[in-house]
Amino acid sequence: MPKMKTHSGAKKRFKVTATGKVRARHAFTSHILEKKSPKKKRALGRPVLVSADDTPRIKRMLGVKK
Repeated sequence: MPKMKTHSGAKKRFKVTATGKVRARHAFTSHILEKKSPKKKRALGRPVLVSADDTPRIKRMLGVKK
């Protein structure tokens, strides 16, 4: 069998931490920033952990071992 290829879009957007959690960027950070408060924009700048429901799917796209 040929090797599985890593999903190119996923490898640009997600990173797996040392403990196996998946880290991603927040949504709602690219435009329409005028109406968002500075506090909200700072919070959105920090990475977020992906929900437990989506984690297995993303790990499969990244080719991470279980």
